[in-house]
Amino acid sequence: MTHNNPFFKKNNKLKIMDVLKILKIKDKKLKNHKLNDIKELDQANTNDVTFFNSTKYLGLLKKTKSKYIITTNKYKNLVSKRYNLILVDNVFIAVAKVTELFYPNSLEDIFDENVSLINKKNFNNLKIGKNILIGKNVKIGKNCSIGHNTVIESNVRIGNNCTIGCNVIIKKAIIDDNVNILDGAVIGKKGFGFFPGKNKNFRYPHIGMVLIGKNVEIGCNNTIDRGSLSNTVIGDNTFLDNQVHIAHNVKIGKNCSIAGQVGFAGSSLIGDNVMIGGQAGISGHIKIGNKVKIGGGSGVIKSIPDNTNIMGYPAKDIRKFLKDNKNG
Repeated sequence: MTHNNPFFKKNNKLKIMDVLKILKIKDKKLKNHKLNDIKELDQANTNDVTFFNSTKYLGLLKKTKSKYIITTNKYKNLVSKRYNLILVDNVFIAVAKVTELFYPNSLEDIFDENVSLINKKNFNNLKIGKNILIGKNVKIGKNCSIGHNTVIESNVRIGNNCTIGCNVIIKKAIIDDNVNILDGAVIGKKGFGFFPGKNKNFRYPHIGMVLIGKNVEIGCNNTIDRGSLSNTVIGDNTFLDNQVHIAHNVKIGKNCSIAGQVGFAGSSLIGDNVMIGGQAGISGHIKIGNKVKIGGGSGVIKSIPDNTNIMGYPAKDIRKFLKDNKNG
């Protein structure tokens, strides 16, 4: 799923010295080249700024195309000398400041002031309930239906044959064909990303989107956060039960079945054909392989290989779990 992001306006006039200035860094060695954007290691191109803050991402570091990497003294010796280092005390705070520099309105997450009552005549065979608000430049495909009191904010794109329930809020999202979104879902809100401070927390901008594939079902009262720098992605033919929470940057593969009250922490990667029982929790920054089955109520705190059945807290092979608990 590759889409241009229509939701945030970027400052296209920034140079490397602008970044150094906001980070209060004096470096006369770097040439004042024009910059394009800030992106994660695997998405960054030559004139993008990126960042490195964990050995988990050494593989991506070696492949990045970026010339400018924000990191700390702790990791500087792991970075090739062919890159230009921007050394900071705290990578997350630095990335937040640079992201806001590129996207000046990125911390704003108020309601869309441009919404108005929908006019079904502007769309092809659209069925609507009452009191539906829609923003500017919203695209809705043919043969869709939208329930009462739903809000679809500016620039959202919805494919053909989609059903959207009542009291749904959709912002900063691109939705493919044949998607069902049930009552009360909130899609595209900012993520739970901030650096705790003594007197005031420092919030990270979230400039990503939510991308939802074909033939997906989103259950009642699901909350799906948009990505921070990358996108939150739900793959084709994946079904989410009621009250599922998906945090920023989570990527769920194709043909997955997720039962009620499952929670995904930020940047977790879920493979294809994964089944997860109710009230399970998936920790952030881990990878769940293809065809994995996770029992209800499990707590998954480390990456899981393909074709594995797990259960418990911390989650372990289901045969070992059953053996350990047979007399419980």
